[in-house]
Amino acid sequence: MAKIVECVPNFSEGRDQEKIERIISVLRDDQNIKLINYEADADYNRTVVTTIGQPEHIINAMVNLTDIVLKEIDLKEHQGEHARMGAIDVIPFIPIANVKMSECVEYAQRLAEKISSQYDIPCFLYAEAAKNEDRVKLPNIRKGEFEGMEEKIKDPKWHPDFGPAKRHDSFGALAIGARDFLIAYNIDIDSDDEKITKRFARAIRGSSGGFQYIQAGPVFLENRGHTQVTMNILNYKKNPIYRIFETVKMEAKRYHIEVPSAEIVGLVPKDALVRSLRYYYGLEELSFDSDMPIDEVVEACQKYLKFRDFDKTKIIDHFL
Repeated sequence: MAKIVECVPNFSEGRDQEKIERIISVLRDDQNIKLINYEADADYNRTVVTTIGQPEHIINAMVNLTDIVLKEIDLKEHQGEHARMGAIDVIPFIPIANVKMSECVEYAQRLAEKISSQYDIPCFLYAEAAKNEDRVKLPNIRKGEFEGMEEKIKDPKWHPDFGPAKRHDSFGALAIGARDFLIAYNIDIDSDDEKITKRFARAIRGSSGGFQYIQAGPVFLENRGHTQVTMNILNYKKNPIYRIFETVKMEAKRYHIEVPSAEIVGLVPKDALVRSLRYYYGLEELSFDSDMPIDEVVEACQKYLKFRDFDKTKIIDHFL
């Protein structure tokens, strides 16, 4: 059976639609991989891309993506709400079918070697591919962002795993890794006060005593006129979506603030949704079927988890 991996590159452009389309065309026109979706966010000034395919084809596609991004994006001219250190900021490999995590580590290493040697871009290995503990967590590598990387990378402690110990002048630096499925999840807060939203983020993130496997912070979305608790759920089996959502709602009640909606960025496994829906069905004493059709899952997520802009194309099982 064919080996299938998911790859989710994030590149630092979310506003110029013509530029985004030129970049995406490299993946859309590649017949050897499947471009699942891409989501551009103007406030974050960032686009999250989801692809799946056989490892060799994905590696080649990521090299081609790097080539076009190098031509299209100069990070010296980039501003956005999301932290970033590279024109392509991060490329993770995720095992999907007939692939072990150890193999994804190997794919990350091979891609880092290719990109660094062809384009003189410094590449850091993170998550399961990290070679030392300081680089397991992506925020540790990214700290200081593009601007701070010019000096940071000169420190022997922060020499890249591949490529020169010098920030690329326009591209910056790139993190490439292997990880389990990560859910990028944002909760909308009906307030423009980022200080209050920061309190909600602190209540749920692991680093400040909240839930383990949760990375979270506040952000103000100028285009929408409200704040978000933006987060990564690193292990949805140990900290399901409903638990995070209900905790933020509970914290918001203290300030008489509404939590009207939430969103998934990229894809989410059906299993992650079903695990949370079980909670709500139990509250209402409804009959629950863990094998419910995807269309029913979508409808229930919109009702109970308040997902906006959500349909079956956001669920990875739909494509498999």
